[in-house]
Amino acid sequence: MRSIIKAPLAALAASAVLAGPVSAELTGDLKIFLDTSNPAPRATMEAMIADFQDLHPDLNIETTVIDREEYKTQIRNFLTANPPDVATWYAANRMRPYVDAELFEDVSDLWQEPEIAENLASTKGAMTIDGKQWGVPYTYYQWGVYYRKDIYEELGLEEPNTWDAFKANCQAILDSGRKCFTIGTKFLWTAGGWFDYLNMRTNGFDFHMQLANGEVSWEDDRVKQTFANWQELVDMGAFIDNHQTYSWQEALPFMVNGDAVHYLMGNFAVAPLRDAGLTDDQIDFYQFPAITDGIALAEDAPTDTFHIPANAANKEAAREFLRFVVSADVQTEINNGQNLGQLPVNAQSSVDDDKFLNEGFAMLSSNSPGGVAQFWDRDAPAEMAKASMEGFQEFMVKPENLDRILARLERARQRIYQ
Repeated sequence: MRSIIKAPLAALAASAVLAGPVSAELTGDLKIFLDTSNPAPRATMEAMIADFQDLHPDLNIETTVIDREEYKTQIRNFLTANPPDVATWYAANRMRPYVDAELFEDVSDLWQEPEIAENLASTKGAMTIDGKQWGVPYTYYQWGVYYRKDIYEELGLEEPNTWDAFKANCQAILDSGRKCFTIGTKFLWTAGGWFDYLNMRTNGFDFHMQLANGEVSWEDDRVKQTFANWQELVDMGAFIDNHQTYSWQEALPFMVNGDAVHYLMGNFAVAPLRDAGLTDDQIDFYQFPAITDGIALAEDAPTDTFHIPANAANKEAAREFLRFVVSADVQTEINNGQNLGQLPVNAQSSVDDDKFLNEGFAMLSSNSPGGVAQFWDRDAPAEMAKASMEGFQEFMVKPENLDRILARLERARQRIYQ
């Protein structure tokens, strides 16, 4: 879907003048491609772009919104032929194919500016490949276990902080006639979240990243232990039936209706749960519990990003837009609970007074000593991520196929990382 934004909308206009260096006159066309196709992110991005337009009335901004799954398949084509000036994407290894193909602009110059260098320092590593920065982050968010607090109270359960307590809660939920977890693996990446947590809790962050980087065999006994822990849940019947037929959104009603009690998901799930009628008295959140003693807790906190295509036509305006996006006031606004409902990346921004944002901020800032991962399909190369997530989904449906799945993934590792 396409919309041309020409008239100023001023949701951020009062604060936008604080966004950092502002070009006196930006003219011409600025084409922006977004993958924020869900209603709340789309509205937030379009309002932010309109505010940038308000600052630069002589600039003609054209915004194209593409369904997120379609965007993933189209990005290489549109970066190669007739690219926009700005495009959304993801941090870490998900950038690498387009960096290696010289399709993303080196924006290291922006990271030399004090306001960006100082206030975005925590995310610089995620934006760096070969010693250069290739975009800017605009949001990140915690993952964790969202659950029906009212059902916990009904069953007399407490938030678990050990693997045994986690499984005991799950069994009590199953005994009550409900499923422990909802999940939709139709688009595979949700199973990647489960693998991230089970592997980081079983073997630790460093091992997890070694596996993502192709340095460990998929037939390693430590990997097999991760799947053994996962199989405990599968064998219990912890997950909803036929999850491979549902998208993540289509799996939400199981939790809304109380047919399943938990969802291991990113914080973006909160808005649709609220929209479906659940109150904050009914929903709560906890950190995925420890599995192996002595393994420091690490978290998934994916970082979403803006980039300038290497062949963009209006790089001056594109750089100004990136400065605007990462400014403290804009970061505060777009990430608040009424908009993206996520966490700002600018250290000078404020975290909105939202229950789940506060819990996530506290977890990421004080209780994730093991490290912060981007997410499996961002930390692993795209081809390996796709092959492995297909294997994760197959394992959840047919765990008896594990040996064949791991052998297949090991062959893929040897080919992909040559």
